[in-house]
Amino acid sequence: MRSHGIVKEFRDFLLRGNIVDLAVAVAVGAAFTAVVTALVKDFITPLVAAIGGTSGDFKNFTFTLHGSSFAYGDFVNAVVTFLVVAAVVFFLVVTPVNHLMRRLGRGPAAETPLVQCPACLSEVPPAATRCAYCTGPLTPTVPVVAAE
Repeated sequence: MRSHGIVKEFRDFLLRGNIVDLAVAVAVGAAFTAVVTALVKDFITPLVAAIGGTSGDFKNFTFTLHGSSFAYGDFVNAVVTFLVVAAVVFFLVVTPVNHLMRRLGRGPAAETPLVQCPACLSEVPPAATRCAYCTGPLTPTVPVVAAE
């Protein structure tokens, strides 16, 4: 029966590491977003409102233009939430991972800076013996490691 094969394929698909990891990441991300949204709504927004001398509820903030009312308070809360999430991800995930990658000799800071080709002024790796753009001969500025 073909249906047992399809069910087995579907089960194997669901139990792949990538799918399970993605499901966990989405669940943790949703929980994290709820925490940050609560932080912004219950702490940061009232703090900003207290400093600004306004009410602590941005969702009621509106302005009227030619008879149309624009509610911008929820948008302000969403922007603040986004900035907090982006800052947390940057400082608690991206920065430590970049630091670890540099220590391991990988990543953006570990790459050697490019040099200019004297003929066409294109940027090429310092170990290049020919320019990738104009094919002019280059003098390597770093030693070339022979393949083992």
